Amino acid sequence: MHRLVEGLRLGDRYVLQERIASGGMADVWRGLDDVLKRDVAVKVMRADPDNEEIFAERFRDEALHSASLLHPNITTVFDYGEDDHRTYLVMELVQGLPLSAIIREQGAMQAEAVRSILGQAALALGTAHDAGVVHRDVKPANILLREDGLVKLTDFGIARAMDAIGHTRVGEMLGTPNYISPEQAIGQQATGASDLYALGVVAHEMLTGKRPFDRGTPIATALCHVNEPPPPLGEDVPEDLRDVVASLLQKDPVDRPDNALAVAVSLGVAPAELADVEVDLGSGVSGGYVVLPVTPLTPSTPLEAVSVTDEPVDQPADLPADAADKPADRPVDRAPADLPTMAAGPEELLD
Repeated sequence: MHRLVEGLRLGDRYVLQERIASGGMADVWRGLDDVLKRDVAVKVMRADPDNEEIFAERFRDEALHSASLLHPNITTVFDYGEDDHRTYLVMELVQGLPLSAIIREQGAMQAEAVRSILGQAALALGTAHDAGVVHRDVKPANILLREDGLVKLTDFGIARAMDAIGHTRVGEMLGTPNYISPEQAIGQQATGASDLYALGVVAHEMLTGKRPFDRGTPIATALCHVNEPPPPLGEDVPEDLRDVVASLLQKDPVDRPDNALAVAVSLGVAPAELADVEVDLGSGVSGGYVVLPVTPLTPSTPLEAVSVTDEPVDQPADLPADAADKPADRPVDRAPADLPTMAAGPEELLD
């Protein structure tokens, strides 16, 4: 097997140009589609001798699930292939920043920007849920923002079709502890309602600039979702937006909004615009192409000025207590319970 290096050609078509992100399961490269002559993002599965089979199955799932999701607020999947015992996924290369970088740099965001991002992400989740796909890892690092304000939900790497058996090993809990739902934290199956809870955590973080349930270790953070209420939002947050966030953060899934469509409506999508959109009662969400007016964001740091940090190592939520407290090799400015899984563009490593 050849090493992943600049200039390596996969599938006799995709030329790797620059590694732009690394996660526990895969590396993401900026690449060139030598047939269509366009820049793409190439996600190459990272071999793991101990878990090669299950990782390969998850990666194949990602290809199948992601390719079925066509929506302006979801990153588009172009191709899937295998080459020299490697599997890879080819996607659109989004020129923008992850929401995690914007929050880290700017802190609390304006209510209207939060409303726009939240609404677009809800529409993306609606399409995914309607297709039977639960994202299971909604977090700021997986929400990409272009400068024109368009939101792209990405990285369905640990998604699982709601009607499939799935590939989760016994006792394993998939997701990022800072954004995991209470039901996932206690080992129950993730549903569309779990994604909505995670979206509520993201909304709270956008409005305050801080992760509401961060307790320093994966286990303590996950349990905080189960046992503790979120910190109160500031008085400057509009009441309607406050109500949406509160509804998303309900501990019991049945107390959350009925579906992602309901979240979009509560954020300002007029019901008349959705009159002809069919709502699948099985998945509880709409797959319609309804786009909110976007709120352009202009980061104080230009896109090309964002530096790439050291390669991270994903830390699962089900580590033993003694392992969770041990220091890991990670950048000092990165919280232990929120690690990168996807890339936004050629200059940005998500976290």
